[in-house]
Amino acid sequence: MRQRVIGNGRRGHAVGRERERAMLAALRRPQQRRLDVEESLEELAGLTAAAGASVGERVIQERTAATPSLYFGSGKVQELAEAARTSGTNLFISDDPLSPIQERNLSEALGIKVIDRTALILDIFAQRARSAEGKLQVELAQLTYLLPRLVGQWKHLERLGGGIGTRGPGETQLESDRRVIRQRVQKLKRELAGVQAHRRLQRASRRRSGVPVVALVGYTNAGKTTLLNRLTGSQLTAADQLFVTLDPAARLVERPARRPFILTDTVGFIRKLPHELVAAFRATLEELTEADVLVHVVDASHPALDEHMAAVDSLLRELEVADRPTVLALNKMDRLDEAQAGAVLAGRRDAVALSASTGQGLEALLDAIEKALPAARGITLRIPHSDGATLALCYDRGRVLNRVDEPGWVTLEVELPPAALPAVAAYRAERVLD
Repeated sequence: MRQRVIGNGRRGHAVGRERERAMLAALRRPQQRRLDVEESLEELAGLTAAAGASVGERVIQERTAATPSLYFGSGKVQELAEAARTSGTNLFISDDPLSPIQERNLSEALGIKVIDRTALILDIFAQRARSAEGKLQVELAQLTYLLPRLVGQWKHLERLGGGIGTRGPGETQLESDRRVIRQRVQKLKRELAGVQAHRRLQRASRRRSGVPVVALVGYTNAGKTTLLNRLTGSQLTAADQLFVTLDPAARLVERPARRPFILTDTVGFIRKLPHELVAAFRATLEELTEADVLVHVVDASHPALDEHMAAVDSLLRELEVADRPTVLALNKMDRLDEAQAGAVLAGRRDAVALSASTGQGLEALLDAIEKALPAARGITLRIPHSDGATLALCYDRGRVLNRVDEPGWVTLEVELPPAALPAVAAYRAERVLD
């Protein structure tokens, strides 16, 4: 089978390259459960397939610690080299991060290309990025990852050719020196700073509308985009694949007798999400910081759902949004029988059971979202002309119902979320709504 090697749009495509056959490997340390390592390796297999390679042998080596030079033990590496030769394997993927030295030494010992999980995820993002913003973010992440690997790597990379782990910025970038790469990184950061500024303006516009924002979060392939399509009637691309959504989307949800809200979709999370991606996609992930409510979408049919939930919770803490009101949505319940569904729901009394693909449980989800949304408070404020910051806050965070300009001050009737009330308390005239 042949596949097309896809770049990130900055240079032409190369076609006709043979499909890569990958060997997957991981270390299991004494403190790790073997089941956890096996599940992580299974996920790595899914990522490998998503990148376009076939998966051959999977190897778990049990060691107290990684070796500094090869990561895996030298004896095991010799076994892997022989297995690669006999099976026709031409790609080795480590489930754990490799240092540049370990990557180079392993490649020389095995005689094939070596990458780690981080490079694999970056490659998938390079293939899936469609918008100009997404391509900028992916290129920044890849160059940040490649920068410490430049010294002594060019001949190594040229000898191994293209394919998984070398896509994205393009091979011409890999032939550049450290100075050119750093200049490119700085240019990308400036461009993404502009993206962040534009997104802040978009969020301010949403705030002025007074419509609350609900953000979908969750592990990759949990069904977030399918749920957004179901709730809004949109037709965004959704598939049973990892990392289909890279670009955020926002749609208005309006239902009779319900409070309207803006629903946003974000990139899926994953265990061991590369730090380079978190940093590069911060402009996108900042959408979560302005959300009034998070909906944590979980694939209830996945055997590792607890680990998936923990990975999402960890990243939400890193983004400092873990304290937001959150609705737990257990999706894909249609794939479970009665006993399995009962086991998943046990201990999760506040969770909403649903199926985005069939529509089951959507009304219960909307009820939970409405309950979690902060109740807007309507108040009358008399704000001095000299306090432009408070006036701007009312427009940015609330919905202005009426404005009267008077000598010395502005009288506003405004609906504000509870969190904004302390900032305007000094100018409160009388309560209109409660």
